Amino acid sequence: MDLKFSKVTRKGPITTITLSRPEVYNALHIDAHFELNKVFDDFSADPDQWVAIVTGAGDKAFCAGMDLRGFAAAGNDSTGGREATESFMRLLRAEFATPLIGAVNGTAMAGGFELMLACDIVVAADHAKFGLPEVKRGLIAAGTGVLLGARMPLAAALELTLTGDPIDAARAYELGLVNRVRPAADVLPAALAIAEAVAANGPLAVKATRELVRQSARDVTAAEERLRHWQQVIFSSEDAREGSAAFVEKRPPVWKGR
Repeated sequence: MDLKFSKVTRKGPITTITLSRPEVYNALHIDAHFELNKVFDDFSADPDQWVAIVTGAGDKAFCAGMDLRGFAAAGNDSTGGREATESFMRLLRAEFATPLIGAVNGTAMAGGFELMLACDIVVAADHAKFGLPEVKRGLIAAGTGVLLGARMPLAAALELTLTGDPIDAARAYELGLVNRVRPAADVLPAALAIAEAVAANGPLAVKATRELVRQSARDVTAAEERLRHWQQVIFSSEDAREGSAAFVEKRPPVWKGR
């Protein structure tokens, strides 16, 4: 795939996806939305890739969200605009089955902030800013930002969304929106270390655990019902037998993802 707005690198079972429009703070226009969705589709379809990292090019921004210049020129009512939005929403709703680590190298605003929220684990640069400024432009944070009250204290979520004012990395950490805060140079290495720790585990078990933990945050009853399915799948899997055998034989497991 010929990539114009992102870069993809691989290290063993880990794929790193870099948003690459630093001249516009890695903002995403229609074509970038489609490309990013295709990148994640290709990653998800590769059985040898178990964990993804998403980051931004440069040291200023992770992602500034929607490219407002492109939106002002073309609007979002066109067929292409609607399809691009629906495509991007799959990523924001964390519909991809494999763990996603955010290496937030700089400012994450609007859709960029929502992209960060879609990550399972986040390492943020200590100089980064975070915000949902949509109301300042007469818009709403429709890409899951308006659901922020499910992720953090309601009063803090309302302040962030109604004022549109940003918060710094320390405050984002206090609110549980990021897992680690590191100097800029250490963000990607720290994210890679986390990805390696995840990738060392049984990939099928990781996939099931991620799905169940995320679902339980929305609907515990639905997660409990889904658990019955995963319990049968996991405990009868080749990986479960391999994990037990590796423990007994005191050797690293060789996972197959099935």
